[in-house]
Amino acid sequence: MPAGRLHRVDGISLHVLEAGPEDGPLVILLHGFPEFSHGWRHQVGRLAEAGFRVVVPDQRGYGRSDKPEGIGAYRIPHLAADVLGLAGAYGRERFHLAGHDWGGIVAFWLAGRHPERIDRLVIVNAPHPDAVRPFIRRHPAQLLRSSYVALFQLPGLPERLLAARDFLPLRRALAGTSRPGAFAERDLELYREAWARPGALAAMLNWYRALVQRRLPPAGRIRVPTRILWGRRDVALAPGLAEASLAMCDEGRIVWFDDATHWVLHEEPQAIAAEMVSFFGA
Repeated sequence: MPAGRLHRVDGISLHVLEAGPEDGPLVILLHGFPEFSHGWRHQVGRLAEAGFRVVVPDQRGYGRSDKPEGIGAYRIPHLAADVLGLAGAYGRERFHLAGHDWGGIVAFWLAGRHPERIDRLVIVNAPHPDAVRPFIRRHPAQLLRSSYVALFQLPGLPERLLAARDFLPLRRALAGTSRPGAFAERDLELYREAWARPGALAAMLNWYRALVQRRLPPAGRIRVPTRILWGRRDVALAPGLAEASLAMCDEGRIVWFDDATHWVLHEEPQAIAAEMVSFFGA
């Protein structure tokens, strides 16, 4: 297993997993909801073996990282500043960046706003934030796919619902929207332990609340080389969002996984790792 440590970044402590040679090109991997750094477990070893210095944080509010109070603490500029702070902690001006789900949204925004810091970008089943509203106007059915976001805006209630019966709704959401066997019982237990940490559920939901309650500054076009990896059977995100996101990239390509869902990191782990090693090493 990769080694874990704490870094003080942007006024909070972030727990990170590290692997690979210290002098290798830096790769930062960002997880999504409702996971933590464990979500990238299948890809870390392959990247490290290829010579990359791999850093996987529990993003703020998740896992063993700090969980600052207040919705404002989870606005994307703060989340992006955490990533830049981590790169600085490793003495790196430039680095490769990958993100899945919410981590992909942060990665897109960071690459758009700070292209001078990113060498190459990998996005896994996550939309470019500037592409979402125009896509929904053209394809209102996406609103139904994203209806859970409205529920998450309610104060207190989502926390109680998701924590019910030892986090059964969250465990079912992972197992029920993925291919059979994608999440082993041990994985679900590790997630349950992470969700049960004091303040974790509220912090995780505050990512959604911060996005909705205050207009996000635009990310703009993505000028760094980009690879979008997309499980076509995602129940929450229409495949058209991948194409709309690609249209925001100056130099990008989509790799489709026709039989995979939103959880393609777990369903096609070796193929995802191979794509990342090849793309980051190009």
